[in-house]
Amino acid sequence: MSSKNSKKKPLNKYIRFTGIALQMGLTIYLGSMLGKWLDSTYPNENQLYTKICTLVAVFAAMLSVIIQVTQLTKDD
Repeated sequence: MSSKNSKKKPLNKYIRFTGIALQMGLTIYLGSMLGKWLDSTYPNENQLYTKICTLVAVFAAMLSVIIQVTQLTKDD
């Protein structure tokens, strides 16, 4: 019975890592969409809102990944 649990645990980790990657991509995508919407609503010549929102979304996604991976390794 313990061998059955050890087989499920690595698969569960791969699924969680896949979920983390999808969450990261979605966060960055939504940040860029927010920036594009802000640029179309409040026009400027350098598309600053898109750049700023995308950059903030990348940092937020990276922070989330670091926290989740740290939590995952603590569970071992």
